[in-house]
Amino acid sequence: MAKALWLILAVSMVVVALAPPQTEAAISCSTVGTYVSPCANYVLYGGTPPASCCEGIRSLNNQASTTADRQAVCNCLKSIASSATPAMINNAASLPAKCGVSIPFKISPSTDCSKVQ
Repeated sequence: MAKALWLILAVSMVVVALAPPQTEAAISCSTVGTYVSPCANYVLYGGTPPASCCEGIRSLNNQASTTADRQAVCNCLKSIASSATPAMINNAASLPAKCGVSIPFKISPSTDCSKVQ
């Protein structure tokens, strides 16, 4: 009986060791916040986004290289947008185009981030 238990334990350990790793988004909301923080004045007041804002948007877009990353970024931005005024949401939504960056979703509190590829 003890040998059978050890065999089951050994097989279980091998199965766990050989299982594919779970894929998780590598980008956290705090990381997103760091990249987009230079955009705060533009989002609040409009005008022209500063170069540091566009650099952050480009860097964040480049870092979001997997579907899980892009969905995580989308969910973070959606969460931020949910507490913003309509003018702020419009300013935020215009940032990618003003910075010459193409992102696969609209910055909006109504975006379905699960559909982002």
